[in-house]
Amino acid sequence: QVQLVESGGELVQAGDSLRLACAASGLSFSNYVMGWFRQAPGKEREFVAAITWNSNIRNYVDSVKGRFTIFRDNAKNTVVLQMNSLKPEDTAVYYCAAKRGLLSVRRNDYDYWGQGTQVTVSS
Repeated sequence: QVQLVESGGELVQAGDSLRLACAASGLSFSNYVMGWFRQAPGKEREFVAAITWNSNIRNYVDSVKGRFTIFRDNAKNTVVLQMNSLKPEDTAVYYCAAKRGLLSVRRNDYDYWGQGTQVTVSS
């Protein structure tokens, strides 16, 4: 049974940093593209960042480029989203997701999802 468990979400102030982690089990982690998505109240779930199995390719939504970094540790079955210079508009539930094959920004391409972790950025 595949499980993705996110952690690290909390209430922070604008300008602060936060590190989200996703621990994966039940899958051959190094065979999967890993992604982060987020969903704000009343909005659709949107792509944030993704990383290929060997970390050679990383993709980010424009609104987080230069502030967020995605990286993974295949030995620990973990993917991390380092978020710096947080803004109130980053407030959302953040989800970890996994897919085989090529990197994608489309949420429907991902096979497995975590339950999400809440990030709230106050102004």
